[in-house]
Amino acid sequence: MSRVLLVDDEPSVRAALKELVQGRGWEPVLACSASEALEQLERADVLVTDFSMPEMDGLALLQAVRERDEWLPVILLTAHGSERLAVRAMKAGAYEYVPKPFDVDELALAIGRALEARLLRQRNRQLTVEHAIGRRLVFESANMRQVLAATARVAAREITVLVCGETGTGKELIGTLLHALSKRAAGPLVRFNCSAIPAELAEAELFGHVRGAFTGAVQARPGFFAQADGGTLVLDEVGELPLGIQAKLLRALQEGEIQPVGSGRVERVDVRIVACTHRDLRADVQAGRFREDLYYRLAVVELTVPPLRDRREDIPALAHEFALRYAERFGSEDVRLAPALIERLVEADWPGNVRQLENVVARMVALSGGGEIGPDAFEATSVPADRPAAVARGGEETRTLREQLDELERAVIARTMAAVRGNQSEAARRLGISRNTLTERLRRYELVTDAVEGAAATAGAVR
Repeated sequence: MSRVLLVDDEPSVRAALKELVQGRGWEPVLACSASEALEQLERADVLVTDFSMPEMDGLALLQAVRERDEWLPVILLTAHGSERLAVRAMKAGAYEYVPKPFDVDELALAIGRALEARLLRQRNRQLTVEHAIGRRLVFESANMRQVLAATARVAAREITVLVCGETGTGKELIGTLLHALSKRAAGPLVRFNCSAIPAELAEAELFGHVRGAFTGAVQARPGFFAQADGGTLVLDEVGELPLGIQAKLLRALQEGEIQPVGSGRVERVDVRIVACTHRDLRADVQAGRFREDLYYRLAVVELTVPPLRDRREDIPALAHEFALRYAERFGSEDVRLAPALIERLVEADWPGNVRQLENVVARMVALSGGGEIGPDAFEATSVPADRPAAVARGGEETRTLREQLDELERAVIARTMAAVRGNQSEAARRLGISRNTLTERLRRYELVTDAVEGAAATAGAVR
């Protein structure tokens, strides 16, 4: 439901506006002052405000709105004699003005046009973003819409951003968007996983090293800062960095300078930092595990990606998107998710968030024979109770993406080999790979005859 923010200091006018908005099927959001309106701005799809108000008039409110959301339509209600001021407001970016006392139908028509314009702008912007990042943005929830709108606003500004959220929520997508929508989009986008590198190697990986700097350094190598020069460096799980490296990272942020390991030379770099973490860095600062000065340097703007349990309305769209993606990848035909399965997915707990949902849908598609997939397939792919607690908490958090994809590829090949009764030429044709590639995969995954027969029985049971 579209939300209309109504701003007027007179209770009777607010009541009349509320009745108008509700009568057209929109949701009213009321504010008695400009300052109160700014506090509720993220809830609005269009703003209707009186021009003459104490403290901050409609023109000043319009200017404040434009600093926060340049695309939000603003409709001004102007009293007799203030038409000249209204024209100034139109030049400043107001969508339209309606004279008071307002005609109900005229104002409703203006709001309807503004909402249509808002929707069109959002869709055009989304298509532009999707083209830039090479993938679709799938969301229905209001809180994800707010996160993505804030991301778009922040992207164009040369500031450091801290992206917070549980593991698997999509922090890496926000990092990609911040780069794609920035002035650095033509430059490199480089990622560094702070938790994947041993502490003793983290400095060399970030800042580079010269030949002979340490055992095994047979040649000089540029670090991730140098690789990201002119672009964006995304620091995944920045809270895992050792304190010693944190101090050097702080210097790089403050001075724009790095010093490769083993070198006495300081190098200038032009890098925008986007830091991501699932940790509570404020608590880590209090506990002495994270530098306070570095935290404030990273969190110039802080964006929080909500967990999947707080945006369940996104689950159906995400599930259908993943099903289409993996059906195409695995060569499955006419894959559909049954309504009963969608209901089960929406009701389920997702401690591993979007990443876990993607893994589950991919596995169901891999083990299906095409056609409609029902709720029984979800039960068959759920995490067993006797799996380690670390896996149960996050679905597949303890396994790498490569390991998970290998498992899915093995299942698809086994199912295809069973369907063609071991005919490798036909299997290679259906999978869209060469006979030599298929032979290599069969050897890698140890898909000997008895294993293929077992996979065929499993696939038949799932169907």
